[in-house]
Amino acid sequence: MKYIDLRSDTVTKPSPGMRQAIANAEVGDDVFGDDPTVIRLEEKVAELFGKESSLFVPSGTMGNQVALKTLSEPGWELLCERECHVVNYETSGPAVHSSLMINMLTTERGVMTAEQIEENIRPLNIHCPITKIVALENTHNRHGGTIYPLEEILRIRKVADKYGLLMHLDGARIWNAHVATGISFKDWAAPFDSISVCLSKGMGAPVGSMIVGSREFIIRARRNRKLFGGAMRQVGILAAAGLYAIENNIERLAEDHQNARLLAEGLAQIEGFGVDLSRVQTNIVVADIAASGMTPDEMIGILKENGVLCVQFGRTRLRFVTHLDVTKEDCIKALDIVSRVIKQ
Repeated sequence: MKYIDLRSDTVTKPSPGMRQAIANAEVGDDVFGDDPTVIRLEEKVAELFGKESSLFVPSGTMGNQVALKTLSEPGWELLCERECHVVNYETSGPAVHSSLMINMLTTERGVMTAEQIEENIRPLNIHCPITKIVALENTHNRHGGTIYPLEEILRIRKVADKYGLLMHLDGARIWNAHVATGISFKDWAAPFDSISVCLSKGMGAPVGSMIVGSREFIIRARRNRKLFGGAMRQVGILAAAGLYAIENNIERLAEDHQNARLLAEGLAQIEGFGVDLSRVQTNIVVADIAASGMTPDEMIGILKENGVLCVQFGRTRLRFVTHLDVTKEDCIKALDIVSRVIKQ
């Protein structure tokens, strides 16, 4: 059976053009710093985001965790949003790798405000951990692909400057925020000391993320990448896929956003499915199926039997993610299948 795979934008397969770029990639040894394709990718990403340097890493999780370790000292406190990827999907990385104290703030749509952050900065005395790092996520996965308002990020930067805080951005899907808003990558990146961006989600590359920051920061991050086991050799074959993605797959993300909106509006009309359409800002659709009388496991199983794949995303919720391997016609077909399953 050919599935309509809406589990994640990580399931994309390299396109024929990307496979050709991989096959033709000029390679060297990246640990020795002489893989020309990796060098080209790192220079291109640094320029794109208006920073001095960048570093290729195997995964988004490694990108976030290497960045946090490079920014921090053991015992510092990290402020982040309760539902963020850094603490929900990275196996306690901030505590394990960096010995960070984590303070998770509850928000409505993944957006910590400047006031909320200022309220949670601890006083400087010998009894308390030092509040030192703020981590934001844009777009926000568990809040349904919502976009962090740039105006709020700039207000947070002012608080960070006032108290001497460092700022990290989990920008795994910053590409989607750029396409949805028209805000440049440089403007999104400017307030942050470090940024991670993912090449293997909507961008369609098979492997890889980038860490972006100052030249001195990336020198230290490269050492931490080695510590984490992330140093690779003839990795230009993967960097070539990242270059192809950046050169060919950014603007086409608008199609994923259109398909997600189509899917969301269709699901919202199906009995038993609840969708907050105001949260469908990019390529993620979250549906609450409590009213259907079925558990997520039951619904996922039946949909799979009928050719649609999705994932559980909470006690009564499912997540559907559009990407370059899902067409408008696939979304229409998926809606027809969901509707038919509910009626049965």
